[in-house]
Amino acid sequence: MRSRPSVAGMAERRARPARSGTPEGSPRRPTEPSGPFGAVAAFLGRASWRRAVLVRRCVAGVLVAVAAVLALSPGAGGDTAEVVVAARDLPPGSVVAAADLTVVTWPAELVPAGVVGVAAAEGRVLAGALRAGEPLTDLRLAGAALAAAATGLPDAAAVPVRLADPDVAALLTPGVRVDVVAAAPEGGEPTVLADSAVVLTVLEPGGTSAGTSARGRSALVALPRDLATRVAAASLSDQVAVTLR
Repeated sequence: MRSRPSVAGMAERRARPARSGTPEGSPRRPTEPSGPFGAVAAFLGRASWRRAVLVRRCVAGVLVAVAAVLALSPGAGGDTAEVVVAARDLPPGSVVAAADLTVVTWPAELVPAGVVGVAAAEGRVLAGALRAGEPLTDLRLAGAALAAAATGLPDAAAVPVRLADPDVAALLTPGVRVDVVAAAPEGGEPTVLADSAVVLTVLEPGGTSAGTSARGRSALVALPRDLATRVAAASLSDQVAVTLR
């Protein structure tokens, strides 16, 4: 007679794992993605954590470098334009010469309004200091555009006034308002030629700009055109002074 298996043998066979297929309790291998991105994912999956971080940083650095090169390359921002800038630091009241200027290429969207060329700026008087590399505009030069901007009057003009008292020049700065006064002969009452004139700049004596003289400094002031003509005519024959408002 066939002997029956013992209870211990039956328990041993039940506990023994099957020889074929995936062993019970062992982790299953994840399915790897296919295609070109699958190879990259598999590579990063096999790489260590530090290696993956290093790869990402290298890629980010390359992208930043490429973006910087594209941003700084000529024509990267679109159209360009030639701009006249100061070749060196220029003080206020100086007469602009061609050697004081240079032409550079800027992105068109960065060019300020009112820029002037070398021919238009040569021989003009600077109303304010100009740093090397700073663009030259019409509001940096003494003239109708600056006078109109300073007074708010479209018909304003700039006129030099020779100062009778040179110490007054130290008190004058661009934007200060003064009254232009003509002294009366023989101790008479002075005459106010123009009130609320705006100082554009103070000219040094001995220069080649209009209104300068070795006898004293001159103030370039902005006035309505009719008053500017009156002041200019009076300063040729009478002693003219300014009083601060």
